[in-house]
Amino acid sequence: SSHSLFQPERERMFHRGPGLNLTSGQYTAPIAGYYAFTSTLHIAHREPQRKGQGCRGSRLRVLICVQSRCQHNSNLETISQLGNSGDLFTISVMGTLYLQAGQYASVFVDNSAGFPLTVQSGSDFSAVLLGV
Repeated sequence: SSHSLFQPERERMFHRGPGLNLTSGQYTAPIAGYYAFTSTLHIAHREPQRKGQGCRGSRLRVLICVQSRCQHNSNLETISQLGNSGDLFTISVMGTLYLQAGQYASVFVDNSAGFPLTVQSGSDFSAVLLGV
């Protein structure tokens, strides 16, 4: 799979909360309920040296997945085209997910472009309990 887990420990960039593990990049639900998730990633990308196969048509997917199961319906997803202008790119994903007590959610980046991406400091990931 081309999904890579966004781990905040390297840049110390996630919002802190009681259920958030900075080493694993996972938010674990303390109780069952509906949670509002938001993640904004600032991503630097390097274009390939060969100009012929630039960023045109390259898609970037950012997902918030429950229990790392990004193939199932229990996820939030946003897809964006990588443009040719500049090498810094911001992409956000937000929405509501139902988590059982003890289940976790984490942010994944699916890079179909095939060239290196770096998540910059200032990116964030937060979860708020809306109700049970």
